[in-house]
Amino acid sequence: MKTHHYKTMIQWTGNKGTGTSSYRDYERSHRILIENKATIEGSSDPSFRGDKTKHNPEEMFLSSLSSCHMLWYLHFCSEAGIIVTNYTDEATGIMTETTNGSGHFTEVTLHPTVTITEESMVEKAKELHHKANEYCFIANSVNFPVRHAVNILVQSAF
Repeated sequence: MKTHHYKTMIQWTGNKGTGTSSYRDYERSHRILIENKATIEGSSDPSFRGDKTKHNPEEMFLSSLSSCHMLWYLHFCSEAGIIVTNYTDEATGIMTETTNGSGHFTEVTLHPTVTITEESMVEKAKELHHKANEYCFIANSVNFPVRHAVNILVQSAF
């Protein structure tokens, strides 16, 4: 069995001079640093005193599920002879906060809109979303359902 190793560095940038002296005295801002890649500016969700202009962990988690699914889907379409010319996904997720302040995602729904070139491939294009879900590394790592509300469009001839 193959293993793959990943490395990232998180750097807190929210010290306003007094560190974490109180809950309101520091920012949740941080940087996500990965060698040879653009820095991602992060914070917590605004509900938790975060900066709404920066990426938060919940959004990045949702994006991870969405992009992993898309990459597997495109792979399977290329193998099946389905030509995809456009793919967008407006993924949504529900996180439930518990009484002690912790929380967890209870579900995610991917809403991919996929444009293909052949009307005859629409059903196969829909089916391949199930296969992509079975193979997605991130979807296989969560303990809640990842649902799909798929929209397949056919590119009109020019």
